[in-house]
Amino acid sequence: MNLERLPNEEKLSLCRKYYLGGFALLPFLWLVNVVWFFKEAFVKPPFTEQTQIKTYVKRSAMGLTFWVTVLTTWITIYQHFRAQWGEVGDNLSFTIPLGTP
Repeated sequence: MNLERLPNEEKLSLCRKYYLGGFALLPFLWLVNVVWFFKEAFVKPPFTEQTQIKTYVKRSAMGLTFWVTVLTTWITIYQHFRAQWGEVGDNLSFTIPLGTP
């Protein structure tokens, strides 16, 4: 999508939709929001909607950082303790590894 062609009101609307969409357990939308709108929020000359876009971009970055931290922590804990959890660890897995840990 070329953001240069959109009017500022539509940019703000799209940025807000991606921000709110991230709360539907879709943190990828926050990543897209940060990447697409970073230049609009922090590099472009000031315009009326820029302060709101800047707010959505900052909050999207914070939400994305939170999700990355939570998922990294969970993956690390699961990988480290799966064998000790026995059947519970195996039931949490999509594939059950064969062999000994």
